[in-house]
Amino acid sequence: MAKTVKAIGWGTKDTSGHLSRLEFTRRATGDLDVQFKVLYSGVCHSDLHQIKNDWGFSQYPMIPGHEIVGVVTETGSKVKKFKVGDNVAVGVMVGSCRKCNQCENNLENYCPEKLDTYNGVLPDGSLTYGGYSDLMVAEEDFVIRWPDNFPMDRGVPLVCAGITTYSPLRYYGLDKPGLHVGVAGLGGLGHVAVKFLKAFGAKVTVIDIAPEKKTYALETLGADQFLLPHELESAKGTLDGILDAVAAFHSIQAYLDLLKPHGKLVMVSLPERPLELPMFALATQRKMIGGSMIGGIKETQEMIDFAAKHNILPDVEVISMDYINTAMKRLARGDVKYRFVIDVGKTLKADE
Repeated sequence: MAKTVKAIGWGTKDTSGHLSRLEFTRRATGDLDVQFKVLYSGVCHSDLHQIKNDWGFSQYPMIPGHEIVGVVTETGSKVKKFKVGDNVAVGVMVGSCRKCNQCENNLENYCPEKLDTYNGVLPDGSLTYGGYSDLMVAEEDFVIRWPDNFPMDRGVPLVCAGITTYSPLRYYGLDKPGLHVGVAGLGGLGHVAVKFLKAFGAKVTVIDIAPEKKTYALETLGADQFLLPHELESAKGTLDGILDAVAAFHSIQAYLDLLKPHGKLVMVSLPERPLELPMFALATQRKMIGGSMIGGIKETQEMIDFAAKHNILPDVEVISMDYINTAMKRLARGDVKYRFVIDVGKTLKADE
């Protein structure tokens, strides 16, 4: 039996970040594996950082993409959860140690041996490759069941952007009806956070630097309030929590001032340099700063099912595979409302 299968995708060979068609191999479907045809792959802002090695740990060649959805084409002999023809998804990780305390508590995302969907290193030293490709192979325990009649093209960013916002809102108790929660940064993460918060029954204040987003925030997303930086003073001490999704370097002092005593500022973005920590603002009113990184597989399935039940879908722009370099340039300057999704199934050609 073959140990590998041929695949095609779009990836980069170096820190230029330029993406082009590449042929590569994946492992063949093992006993516990699910192989599926990729139909759509979301474009995460982290893909932009990784292809250019902005974080210093990229390995090449690289096939990006960790928001992946498709249809099962083959299952291993010991697979119990899925069958050929099922709709499935894979998010940010495809493996973990299964033995540590984090794994035992369904928090594989915090396992020290977490295996990333792409730019990860397998035991044999080979690299993992992501969803900008025609097929995917992953262990069934890291595959998400896609809900029936839930749109793949709009829904696929949820396996990254969705769980990145859903998990901290749940963990930090900001999912309770009647709470007043702020969302800082109305972008790919922020707009999804607003949708979850409204489904939870929260009052939502959006904080952003762009006045042109006000109408969208209030009328389309249903936010209750929209604040520009010069308006924050008037809202001091009014929020139970804030989800900070601002990727650029920024001061968090003003956000801490918006919180009530015991309020929580939860960071889900990754600014390129460290933020200052205003301890006086924290200590005097017992405010908290926390972080979060995606979620475990069980919670990701819970999130997808919740989103399907409440019809929570990101706002996306569907693109062809050969548009990806232009999309990356637009993403770098914030020119997308609010996530790019590649139509892999229809636009990745095998014979180019």
